[in-house]
Amino acid sequence: MSGFRTERLGQTIQEKISSLILEGKIKDNRVNSFLSITKVDVSRDLSFADVYVSDIRGQIKEKEIEGLQSAAGFIQSQLGIVMHIRKIPHLRFHADKSIGDSFNLIKKLEELVQSENI
Repeated sequence: MSGFRTERLGQTIQEKISSLILEGKIKDNRVNSFLSITKVDVSRDLSFADVYVSDIRGQIKEKEIEGLQSAAGFIQSQLGIVMHIRKIPHLRFHADKSIGDSFNLIKKLEELVQSENI
């Protein structure tokens, strides 16, 4: 399978999971609307999709990842409705801490600039 096709499938999965979170269709209390899907890597044989999740408010909690993982069956069924492929990838959720790390870096840079101005 070409890399372009797996990339396109990853984008479709990302959009659909994001809309499910935003619309509140995932009924797990651990999943809130502040979660953001930052990246989806689909394996070449379409057996797995690694979904990277971040929290807009900062650091993502492990319980939020567990909530998404427990809702993976529901999410896969919703993906099956939208995506017309024979095999829906098994979803594996991972915490993406890059947004929180970026906020911390900006904060430290601002503190450095403030200390230089004094």
